Formats: sequence, structure tokens, C-alpha cells
Amino acid sequence: MAPRGNMKQQSEEDLLLQDFSRNLTFKSSILFYGNALIVSALPIWLYWRIWHMDLAQSAVLYSVMTIISTYLLALAYKNVKFVLKHKIAQKREDAISYEVIRKLSEADNRKMSRKEKDDRILWKKNEVADYEATTFSIFYNNTLYLILIIVASFFVLKNFNPTVNYILSISTASGLIALLSTASK
Repeated sequence: MAPRGNMKQQSEEDLLLQDFSRNLTFKSSILFYGNALIVSALPIWLYWRIWHMDLAQSAVLYSVMTIISTYLLALAYKNVKFVLKHKIAQKREDAISYEVIRKLSEADNRKMSRKEKDDRILWKKNEVADYEATTFSIFYNNTLYLILIIVASFFVLKNFNPTVNYILSISTASGLIALLSTASK
């Protein structure tokens, strides 16, 4: 049986590793898939109103392409967030350390150990980096996805049948977004 202090240290290490892993929390997954679903469904309006593809006749096609696009966009969100989180954490480290130490000194917590202060700084740095990486990942991928759809639909594939145009535009845009998100830099 392991000593109690060793178990506490292992659980702290597990929490730290969890903060910097690729695994998403349930809240982040819901946020990513919800945003991806909304953005993936936006082109339906474009093809319904501008390209005159009937909603009822194309419902199956719209559904299948929206599901595929949603999955690929959520994957892109996750990949971009993972890369950005570490970069943001490094850039914000000094400012967050200063802010946390200032707040702790205002609260006059002189009894707090150095390890506790470092843990609070690390927790705050991770929280800020996670929030900023999530919001930027969603913004960046949505913008790029919608621009690719418009360019593909109205310029590259404008002479194609609307059904073929829709399939190629959506699959190209979402596939390219997913592919670009796998870059490490």
C-alpha cells in the first residue's frame, strides 16, 4: 500500500498532465461540437437560397455533409487549441505570475507556502491559456472554413451542378481545415 503523501503527489501530477493533454473536457467537447454544428449548417442557407437546392429534396445530403463537416471542424478546433494553448501559456506566464502574486499579497497570505503559490500560478496560467486558445481556435477555424466555402462555391466551382458544387465545396473546405490543423507550428 502506497503512503498517503505519495498518492497525493501522484494525483497532483495527474491533474497537471491532464491540463496539458489533448483530451478535452466534456464542456469543451460540447462547445466545440455545438459551434461546429452551427457553422457546418450555415452553408445550407447559401445553397438553399442562392443555388436553389430544395430543402426537402436535399435533406439527406445536407444532413450527411453537415455531420461530416461538424466532425472535421471539431477535430480542427481541438488540434489548433492544443498547439495554441502551450504558446499562450508561455507568453502569459509573467503577467499571470505578477497578477496572482499581487492578489495573494493583497490578501496577506504570508502563511501560504511557495509550492501553493506556484500551484495557484500554474492553475491560473492554464485556465487563461485554455480560454484564449479555445476562443481563438473557434474564431480562426470558422473564419477560414467560411471563406473557403465561399471561394469554392462562387469562384472555383461556379459552373458545376449545385449538388456537386455543395458536396465538393463542403468536403474540400472541411477537409482542408482538418488537414491544416494538424500542422505543429
